[in-house]
Amino acid sequence: MVALKPVTAGQSLNGLHLIALSEISAGHKLAIRAIAPGEPVRKFNQIIGFASQPIAVGELVHTHNLITHDFERDYSIGSDAHPTALLDTPATFQGIIRPNGRVGTRNYVGILTTVNCSATVARRIAAHFTPEILAAYPNVDGVVAITHGTGCGMAEHGEPADLLRRVFVGYATHPNFSGVLLLGLGCETNQIEPLITLTADSGTLRTSTIQEDGGTAISIKKGIATVYELLEQANQVTRTTVPASALILGLQCGGSDAYSGISANPALGAAVDILVRNGGTAILSETPEIYGAEHLLTRRSSRPEVAQRLIDRIHWWEEYTARHRGSIDNNPQPGNKTGGLTTILEKSLGAISKGGTTNLNDVYLYAEPIHTPGLVFMDSPGFDPVSATGQVASGANVICFTTGRGSVFGCKPTPSLKISSNTAIYNRMSDDMDINCGTIIDGEETVEQAGRRIFDELLAMASGKLTRSEIHGFGEEEFQPWLQGATL
Repeated sequence: MVALKPVTAGQSLNGLHLIALSEISAGHKLAIRAIAPGEPVRKFNQIIGFASQPIAVGELVHTHNLITHDFERDYSIGSDAHPTALLDTPATFQGIIRPNGRVGTRNYVGILTTVNCSATVARRIAAHFTPEILAAYPNVDGVVAITHGTGCGMAEHGEPADLLRRVFVGYATHPNFSGVLLLGLGCETNQIEPLITLTADSGTLRTSTIQEDGGTAISIKKGIATVYELLEQANQVTRTTVPASALILGLQCGGSDAYSGISANPALGAAVDILVRNGGTAILSETPEIYGAEHLLTRRSSRPEVAQRLIDRIHWWEEYTARHRGSIDNNPQPGNKTGGLTTILEKSLGAISKGGTTNLNDVYLYAEPIHTPGLVFMDSPGFDPVSATGQVASGANVICFTTGRGSVFGCKPTPSLKISSNTAIYNRMSDDMDINCGTIIDGEETVEQAGRRIFDELLAMASGKLTRSEIHGFGEEEFQPWLQGATL
């Protein structure tokens, strides 16, 4: 049982005649029956760990008396799958239709660096375009420099290089960019020409290398001129009415607490169900944070091969973490534990509720282009910037980000909607939060009502309404591709 409010020792709770044996912080768990050592402990009717010592009725259940170890999961592939009834009249929003038919929710000009060595030049080019200059281009959302810390010092071929190229191709062709300047140093591993070949460029890409241009000053001057050309093109774009089926929603949670799994995440899941019924797509990710709850997704898999791909990714992560002398259940983080989450199994149960209740229709590798509508899964680490970067590269044109401890994340060129799990964090960080789902905990609305509110706000964001992270200018520094392999 989760304590919705702080409980003092000796206090009875919620009319169940439970007596707390010690002080219990809000969001933390107490036992509603005696639990013997080695016996499974359940929450949401699922195993979240095993008692490491006797646990009495009313006693706090947390890291001091709860441990995890492997146990058999019943995958029951497809047992809970069912057809999704699509709406006859789908919802709409004001989107940007690109020449190739893809739909954007923002209209940026991007400067994408192939390597860390060109980061400063890219930032200098972007810095030229002040609000005063951009005022002449009212249909453009801004000029974004996407820089990072890699692109060289790695093998030219193999999985790490392929993964990095997928990220760059996904960003270079993203529908939220009207045009992109691809900027390199010239001698890096992540060469421009192979990227251009992979993008099947439709005329929206420009390229430049500092070495061929003749150095920093010339490259900045040339880059500024190129961005002016791209701005002229971008400013011709206008928004038009498009169906919600054009939305590809990335699902993220960060700084989670025990409330996340009973308020913000289920409410986002309710919004996902609405989106899927409207023909849209939602991307669940963060493979280490579905660990222990993956059987709930395999049961909803629309086809056996979809479930098997998810199971294969779980096994890959078990081997990957073991190879690096770690463990896939090295989670939750300190802030999660302070917020009441004890084990990765408990955290995962809350995390997957972001995906709603519809079928799992496909499983993708990190940053692979997503073409399947409905709920899909993209393999990624649990670190939010890395996971969100992969989702955007896969095509996410909107992101919803739930948080219980607080987050200030942005992810240009894709807008990110912040959803708080409790009213306290919403009030304390109101300048960063877009939606409060603490109303569910407070008894002011149901999960379904909050889900409808999130969906309506999602349509408004997709139509151009700025999120709090956009108002603060977040989103350029958070670009973080998944780095695998040795740095050479």
